[in-house]
Amino acid sequence: MRILKYILLLALLAVIGLSVYVATQKSEFEVEKSKFIKAQKSVVFSYVNDYRNWEDFGAWKDEDPKMVFTYADTTIGKGASYSWKGNSCEGKTTTIFEKENDSIAQKTIISGNEGSAYLTFKDSANGTKITWHSKGKLGFMDKVYATFKGGATKMIGDTYEKTLAKLDKVISYEMNTYDIKVNGVVQKTGGYYFQQKVTCKISEAPKNISLILPNMLRFFKDNNIALTGSPFVLYTIYDVANNKTTFSVCLPMAEEIYTSEGSDYTSGNLQPFQAVKTTLKGDYSHSKEAWNKTFDYIKKNNLAENQNRNYIEVYSVAAAQVKSPSKWVTEIYIPVGQSIVTETEVLPEIPTEVVKPKPVTKPVVKPATAKPAEREAQVIE
Repeated sequence: MRILKYILLLALLAVIGLSVYVATQKSEFEVEKSKFIKAQKSVVFSYVNDYRNWEDFGAWKDEDPKMVFTYADTTIGKGASYSWKGNSCEGKTTTIFEKENDSIAQKTIISGNEGSAYLTFKDSANGTKITWHSKGKLGFMDKVYATFKGGATKMIGDTYEKTLAKLDKVISYEMNTYDIKVNGVVQKTGGYYFQQKVTCKISEAPKNISLILPNMLRFFKDNNIALTGSPFVLYTIYDVANNKTTFSVCLPMAEEIYTSEGSDYTSGNLQPFQAVKTTLKGDYSHSKEAWNKTFDYIKKNNLAENQNRNYIEVYSVAAAQVKSPSKWVTEIYIPVGQSIVTETEVLPEIPTEVVKPKPVTKPVVKPATAKPAEREAQVIE
């Protein structure tokens, strides 16, 4: 009995001693780690700027496989956020500032304690140098955990190094795994669509599309409007010399929706036309190569482009459906004149129950609008 009392006393003294030791450790931390990523700066920035990708390259999930991630409606750019809950902690990260292809500033709350992080992206001979700098304060239980990991600075620094190394590996696979196939001349079918028009720099088009499309999809869902196919983009101007493009982000639908005059949200009716189709499986960064191969096919086969029709990109498998860029599927249609049709092409069907929408004079809910790089998009009025 006396031995048991000694054991309990020693255990109590050990707990007290550990508590005192932990309490005397610094709560504040400041860490900076860098890594050269073998990819273009714009590719690395775009991948890191979307929180839907952090689950795939963050080292914290390797240590806690059952960690659960939750994503906000906006996961790209200023105001984007995601949260997580694991065995040892829970938290939320929010983007408070971004500069395109240059830097991202974040605010992170972990178990009630706030910290900040700043990521920069610089061109280098080896690709892109990404630097991750953060500072903050740990709570008592986090300090206990960090104590067994060699201290807060070492624990966080090791996690950053593992995360950046995994980011390099993931980007290398996701960006370099792709396939381009020119399908040939097809008959593209048409139909009604809902659109938002945007004018911006060509380099800013992918980001604007990724910001606008989720808002339009939520608008359809909130107003019980059924999609009749995959989202697509109509290009009306693509001026490479002046780095300017005008395009419409479109959602196919069964019937026309009427909006007020002057609104950026309008309905359109795509007429069937003949086109050369190309299918890109992989990240959008390869779209330029896919477009060039389509133009080469047109030239090689002595086809004439139809300047009276709009060029189209259809996102049959997009980021909203599959997170991995290597699995995205984009279809390109360049209108051409008379030729032999090799297949019949229709808008891909979405396996959802189709509910016939009623034409409205004013939407029930005003859709939130993304802010393109050169101007603010207008909401329906």
